[in-house]
Amino acid sequence: MPYLVINGGKKLSGEIVNQTAKNSAVAILCASAMIKGTTVLSDVPEIEEVYRIIELLKSIGVKVKKIGSKRYAINASGALTLSRIDRNASGKTRSSLFLIGALAARVRNFKLPKSGGCKLGERTIRPHVYALEKFGVKVMSYENYYEIKNAPRLKASKIVMYESGDTATENAIMGAVLAKGKSVIKMASANYMVQDLCYFLNKAGAKITGIGSTTLEIEGVAKLNPVTDYPIMPDPIVAMTYIAAGIVTGSKITVKNCPLDFLELELTKLEKMGQKFELKKVRLSKNGHFPVADISIMPSKLNALPDKIECRPFPGLNIDNLPLFVPILATAKGSSLVHDWPYENRAVSYLEIAKLGGKMMLLDPHRVMVEGPTNFTANEAICPPILRVAVVVLICMLAAKGKSILRNTYMIDRGYENLYGTLNRAGADIKIIKD
Repeated sequence: MPYLVINGGKKLSGEIVNQTAKNSAVAILCASAMIKGTTVLSDVPEIEEVYRIIELLKSIGVKVKKIGSKRYAINASGALTLSRIDRNASGKTRSSLFLIGALAARVRNFKLPKSGGCKLGERTIRPHVYALEKFGVKVMSYENYYEIKNAPRLKASKIVMYESGDTATENAIMGAVLAKGKSVIKMASANYMVQDLCYFLNKAGAKITGIGSTTLEIEGVAKLNPVTDYPIMPDPIVAMTYIAAGIVTGSKITVKNCPLDFLELELTKLEKMGQKFELKKVRLSKNGHFPVADISIMPSKLNALPDKIECRPFPGLNIDNLPLFVPILATAKGSSLVHDWPYENRAVSYLEIAKLGGKMMLLDPHRVMVEGPTNFTANEAICPPILRVAVVVLICMLAAKGKSILRNTYMIDRGYENLYGTLNRAGADIKIIKD
């Protein structure tokens, strides 16, 4: 398998253009299977996770055609055959779960292979099951697959989400959109990808109100209409990745097209640590729904936060951005407590940074103490099987003087579009070596 050789210790400079959102794209691609007719999506990130979803859709009978740079035409007018689903692609992405909600009103009974994705410990689908069963969807779990049985016509319902998870909320939304009557979803996730999905569905004729809040009201419609063009929103997690890379390498860079609503608390934390930055050119995203700005990062001396840092559902610090604070805290003076409560294994994986000189202590499976400042040292490592932690290891290698080797980089490629080329253009020295 290909691996990376990183000649670290180099400053980054110039402008980096943020990519569009992985988590929006995969949900909206799956939602396109709800629509009979041709829908066009633009600014779709060219990443492995998107490719796996496209493979899944094609395998069941959805026509997906690339019609330009990052533009795809999706037509789900024909019959869908779930028995032909690409099991290999399904095994590499947890996003295949979106098909449960997306197909609830189209396919009466089907089986879905159990999904892959990041290895974050036990990841239950109970929130999905509890939400969808209110609309008439039965989901039964077996060793290697889920069996889904749907009512002839889904019925609207008032539900309280068992957990305010992003994917569970999105599945509930897709179930409610074509259900007969008015649904109310309380304790819904209001995260960026949920909002983007709602705006897309509304453009297709759905009737969703309360977008951006934890209570959604959805008036069911008989059908959705093709969308002539919907641009995917910019990715707040990738934006934070480039911001973290700039901070950890002590660089001056500008990250363009950062969705501000989903980075406000992250920027506040950085400001309290002593990080200097400037917001420029505030405007609306291409799809017209999200304020974006260019964020310039300047070299700064950082101090540890006086309180623990932890993630929360939106508008709290994003769950996927918490790992990106670990290398930042490692460069700050003092001790920092990172509380990663949602997942069993992610905090443990932060210890990979110790191989690069990070001073860390695991307090329990959810808490890590980080001591700074750190002079990162070059070494060889294998990407942890967790997307955001894998990229954190790469960021530390960028700061470490000398030659580092990073293996099993498919995990990074799942969510980042031409990351290595983008960093190289900004001054990094990353080589892809093919065995």
